[in-house]
Amino acid sequence: MIRKKPKVFITRRLPNQIETRMMELFDTTLNEKDVLLSEEQLIEVFKSYEIIVPSIADNISDRIINSASESTKLIANFGAGSDHIDLVSAKDKGIIVTNTPGLLAEDTADLVLALILALPRRLYEGSKVVAQGNWNGWSPTNMLGGRINGKRLGIIGMGRIGQAIAKRARAFGISIHYNNRNQLPSEIEELLEATYWKNLDQMIKRMDIISVNCPLNSETRNLMSAERLNLMTPNSYLINSSRSEIIDEEELAKLLKENRIAGAGLDVFTRERKRNLELLNAPNTILIPHLGSATVEGRIEMGEKVIVNIKTYIDGHNPPNRII
Repeated sequence: MIRKKPKVFITRRLPNQIETRMMELFDTTLNEKDVLLSEEQLIEVFKSYEIIVPSIADNISDRIINSASESTKLIANFGAGSDHIDLVSAKDKGIIVTNTPGLLAEDTADLVLALILALPRRLYEGSKVVAQGNWNGWSPTNMLGGRINGKRLGIIGMGRIGQAIAKRARAFGISIHYNNRNQLPSEIEELLEATYWKNLDQMIKRMDIISVNCPLNSETRNLMSAERLNLMTPNSYLINSSRSEIIDEEELAKLLKENRIAGAGLDVFTRERKRNLELLNAPNTILIPHLGSATVEGRIEMGEKVIVNIKTYIDGHNPPNRII
């Protein structure tokens, strides 16, 4: 007996070729307006579809999952993270959850390197000066920045992304240091010429640049607390391409405003407007709208993994990227 095409709902627009392929393979419904769905709207989706394809912007709460019908069997997440999904409720409900891991490292590392280069050389500040018509011509002491070569980079979280950042930074003569739950094998440390710090506080005190690349969980939430941020030197820079909840943003904005650290590059930050404005108005601070993995190639590869996870489930096998 031929199985009916499963009903699939995609919460946000995906690359055209991915949507087209999913329309061919499944009974697919698109979110044509490409706007974030409310909790009530997501509840209705979970009542009506066998497979839901959310993105990291969707908060799949216990209330949403517990409202799901008996026919809802798979959450095929478009993204590597899963902290936006209540995994405990999904497991209790018997719903499989998959993700798209291993695809974001190179693209995210490119972006972090761009921030590492842009902040000490004050590229964003310089661009604003020109755009606002405030540049009066070259002078020997105008907008002096800092040399990249010879700086120390402290990477918090030395997984795929952290290691990809380290490889790129080494090419610019940057010294690699890292803090991780576990020390890397010696052969990887030698390849990256990386120094391991078991004590995070000790590392932070000595670094010129801190890059936050650890996943968000109960241990890393507020990892860069007010106390730790105050360990940074006045000439150091903070970069976050992981999750906003890892950093005390209120304290960060204060330190930037008071010139107690040199600058910050944030690819992730709270959506609370008042705090956004504080960070936007801070000196030598770059805020970008979660562009870490935003490449055409990366999004297509992520979509292809979603399709493989769904197809494998439909065929009665365990999806290759199953979380629970």
